[in-house]
Amino acid sequence: MLGAGHVGPVIARVAVAAGYRVTIAASGDPERIALIAGVLAPGAEPRWAADAVDDADVVLLAIPIHKFAAFDPALVAGKLVVDAMNYWPPVDGVQELFEDHQYGSSEIVQHRLNRSTVVKTLNHMGYHELEDERRPVRSPQRRALGVAGDDPGAVDVVAEVVERIGYDSVRLGSLSAGRLLEPGGPVFGVSLRRPEFELALSAEAA
Repeated sequence: MLGAGHVGPVIARVAVAAGYRVTIAASGDPERIALIAGVLAPGAEPRWAADAVDDADVVLLAIPIHKFAAFDPALVAGKLVVDAMNYWPPVDGVQELFEDHQYGSSEIVQHRLNRSTVVKTLNHMGYHELEDERRPVRSPQRRALGVAGDDPGAVDVVAEVVERIGYDSVRLGSLSAGRLLEPGGPVFGVSLRRPEFELALSAEAA
């Protein structure tokens, strides 16, 4: 988990609850986030970013979007990276890196992290909902989350994480389709079960 602000500790907490070994890192000394991790993500181990990434099968990127331009792509080279960030100018201000409207924000992340495999998910629901909205498999109230990426194997891995933390995964066949998960998209901020989620995506794509 790269990012110890609002989003990272919540995702770390639900991942620990689902049985995953989780490390969490910010931009500096892990001692600086030890208290945050202990209170907000008990069971997640604070580490230096390079050490956390080196040992990880999946790296979740949950840093503030305005910090991404300074993010070192070499840190996550060769890794499966889950992009949980959002570009939302009314909230984040205009970020020039993300102003190329030919591409969705995760495509721009992938262009910069060109030695990593990027999958987009966990960006289209509020971090404050992520813990409360979890439901067991086959629950009629189980919410769906989209998982978008260009590499089917990577999408499968991330979809399994989504399922295990308490949500139905809906695979989108490309990272460009991840634009449907962004602010203004048909499923952004909306609690939908899998059939309604898939219908909303197909209606938008039609």
